[in-house]
Amino acid sequence: MSENKQDVTQLLLNWSSGDKEAFNQLIPLVYNTLKQIAYSTFQKSSVNAAAQQLQPTALVNEAYVRLIDQSRVNWQNRGHFFAIAAREIRNILVDEYRKITSQKRGGLVVTSLSDLPIAVPMQNTNLIALNEALDQLALLDARQARIVELHFFVGYTNYEIAEIEGLGLSTVEREIMHAKRWLRNKLKSINS
Repeated sequence: MSENKQDVTQLLLNWSSGDKEAFNQLIPLVYNTLKQIAYSTFQKSSVNAAAQQLQPTALVNEAYVRLIDQSRVNWQNRGHFFAIAAREIRNILVDEYRKITSQKRGGLVVTSLSDLPIAVPMQNTNLIALNEALDQLALLDARQARIVELHFFVGYTNYEIAEIEGLGLSTVEREIMHAKRWLRNKLKSINS
């Protein structure tokens, strides 16, 4: 079933208003996009250690379960939904990563973040450090954190992010540049 942006937005608004059936109608419309997000996430080498423990379908199913619990969210539109979905996928992977690293003789597994659109001062850092840095960025600038999540965890282009966030392309590019700088400095301080 193809995703119609207006239908998705209307179903989200209905769901926010308490229409439980709207969620059941929504999932078939967004399932393929959620699966694309999962596959995109699996292709990122930085989440490989956590992703190896999950299959894309299992990741989508877990995200689905967590999205059901988002009934208190006042959904704004399709972009808002996918931003929340990207955050949930990130949280699932971080949870899996924590589980993996806690099983390894007390040491942290270091993974590559070379695919992250951020030039980190070192080639390697861990997913937990990235997660903490993104959480801190979200406290300072929620929009920049969402943009990074959409770009890295979902794999959207700057143009797609501009459309989802309702921003101009130059604004998205500027926000990514600022987020890169901030995250680079934060990860540098965490890793030193």
